[in-house]
Amino acid sequence: RTLNKRILRKNHAPRWQLFIVYHHSFPINKPRCSHVTEAFIRIVNNRSPTTSTHNYHQIRSRKRSIDVSAMKPILFVVTKREFLFCRYSNEFGRVARKLSSPNVGLFRQLRGISVVSGDLRNLSPKVRLYVEENVDLCKPDNIHICDGTEEENDNLLKIMQKQGTIIPLPKYENCWLARTNPADTARVESKTFICTENKSDTIPTPKEGVKGQLGNWISPSDMQDAVKQRFTGCMKGRTMYVVPFSMGPLTSPLSKIGVEITDSPYVVASMRIMTRMGRNILDKLQATGDEFVKCLHSVGVPATGFVESPEWPCDPERTIILHKPAQNEIVSYGSGYGGNSLLGKKCFALRIGSTIAKREGWLAEHMLILGITNPQGKKRYIAAAFPSACGKTNLAMMTPSLPGYKIQCVGDDIAWMRFDSNGQLRAINPENGFFGVAPGTSRSSNPIAMDTVFRNTLFTNVALTSDGGVYWEGLENETPKDVKITDWRGQAWVRGQDKTPAAHPNSRFCTPAKQCPIIDPAWEHPDGVPISAILFGGRRPAGVPLVYEARNWRHGVFVGASMRSEATAAAEHKGKVIMHDPFAMRPFFGYNFGKYLEHWLSMEQPSRQLPKIFHVNWFRKSNDGKFLWPGFGENSRVLDWILRRLDGEDCAQETAIGYVPKSNSLNLEGLKESVDLQQLFDIPKDFWREEVYAIEKYFNEQVGNDLPKEIANQLVDVKRRVDNM
Repeated sequence: RTLNKRILRKNHAPRWQLFIVYHHSFPINKPRCSHVTEAFIRIVNNRSPTTSTHNYHQIRSRKRSIDVSAMKPILFVVTKREFLFCRYSNEFGRVARKLSSPNVGLFRQLRGISVVSGDLRNLSPKVRLYVEENVDLCKPDNIHICDGTEEENDNLLKIMQKQGTIIPLPKYENCWLARTNPADTARVESKTFICTENKSDTIPTPKEGVKGQLGNWISPSDMQDAVKQRFTGCMKGRTMYVVPFSMGPLTSPLSKIGVEITDSPYVVASMRIMTRMGRNILDKLQATGDEFVKCLHSVGVPATGFVESPEWPCDPERTIILHKPAQNEIVSYGSGYGGNSLLGKKCFALRIGSTIAKREGWLAEHMLILGITNPQGKKRYIAAAFPSACGKTNLAMMTPSLPGYKIQCVGDDIAWMRFDSNGQLRAINPENGFFGVAPGTSRSSNPIAMDTVFRNTLFTNVALTSDGGVYWEGLENETPKDVKITDWRGQAWVRGQDKTPAAHPNSRFCTPAKQCPIIDPAWEHPDGVPISAILFGGRRPAGVPLVYEARNWRHGVFVGASMRSEATAAAEHKGKVIMHDPFAMRPFFGYNFGKYLEHWLSMEQPSRQLPKIFHVNWFRKSNDGKFLWPGFGENSRVLDWILRRLDGEDCAQETAIGYVPKSNSLNLEGLKESVDLQQLFDIPKDFWREEVYAIEKYFNEQVGNDLPKEIANQLVDVKRRVDNM
């Protein structure tokens, strides 16, 4: 009993029992024999039928050899004399200290699986139980508890290099290139599901005969079957990595903790960049006993058992991404691509995050956060929601063309926002890195990103140059002509001859945010930054003006709900299709979109300072297909107008869709290219009649009775105003 108490106290696991079984009893009166007995230490759950206290007492009373061949491997060895001394004299202290040492088997194995790195004592009871459950399910060869250190990261990079998963890029400092299986290059929306008891909790009921587009639902029983079919034994021959991480600064009341279990070292290395990952997360969980978001991932094993590309194992035929909001649980199988495997990102930060936010009264959004200081030194923060590959990173890292303006980056993809006790909306970037689209990034389009990504970065599916660097579409003027290029598939590629792109359209860079030269000083402030304006936008080649301001908060929510944009490379959809993408969240809603709209509307309360809401469109084209607005650094001119509106300046005129800049109120001083403002701000009546019809049809078919009355009323109002144009 004393021994049990001593060890269990060290192990911080009061729900577990210790059993000592000994056999091979050599006679102690024969000194030439090795006076050794094997002490089998096994910690089992109280509910486990494998061993019981009753059996233990039987073993003690018989005092003879016991067949333990079916038990777990030997975990510790003591001499028989030492063991008997402890047994008969009640002096258990010395052996207890030995067994409590972190280097003995008690803390080096779990369910009989070796812990090759890390210490089980660092796991809180809840984390340990979660790990044990998945060890039993996935059957890994060994377990690695990640600590986030440089040494650990270096070892993982060496492992991946040896496996052929990554290759070094000697042109840069600590940069690597990964090439995925060609079937595993983007998010798979059609295989992404939310699991709830009631289907209506996840998705609105679409019109009869219409396929819903606002998420996919799966029942708990079907989810259980899917997990069992795919995950049983899926980690045989692999290491199970336990990745503790925080979304947001660890000291922030807005932050949340997760634990990802994965068999992919690529995921571990990427999570180390994209989240705050390491031992300190486990320490906090152990100190507080808090709950955490459970994230289980495996690259999978094809049903045939044959792994086509050992350097990038995946199971694209059976890929599935599952979310269970009620248990804060994420399960992802079959894909190594970041959007499907870095479970802190879209899965946690948006899908599970939005359900937590609804319960707790805040917002988890697909938004960049930037700080902008005007020439007078007044600084404001803006959040902006654009679909993937629509310029979030470029705007967040913009170099303003307007003199006297300064942009600083808080985040480029996700914002968690909560009203504080003073009624001010404050936001944090829950991520720790940038997972940006590479093609199109260049010195001319985003010089800040170019100054950020060429050290400590993991590139995926970009092209390789013969001088040890990388290439993608957009770097034509920055890559010497004599440099040979190998495309993302590993094939030789010649500029001007090959018709396929050198880099995959959704190729990525994964780089630490702290390397950004314009990272905002408050980007890790635990209270977040105050948000003064929210922008919505997308790729609209026709009809939608450069910028317009919503009439009020409710109209702004309607503007977000009505967003449409060309499909992007980050999703599996192909072609230039204009898709509805409300709030840029269509692929990421964690619950019923109608309830999501109600949640946004509920933010309007008398004690709160609501941000102004705007819609922007950098991508409008002329009749001959050319962009009407130069974009990039020139977008600072639009932000300048927005800031002046925040200050109450009378520089806007009313239209059917909202407030647009008055004539000559947009600062074009020093603009190198001439722009046609009339085309940029034209609001064609026929176009907007069709637009309103498309929005109305979408709401009727996709949201139905779940559409809040306030949004339906906004639709009626804008329809009337357009008819009266």
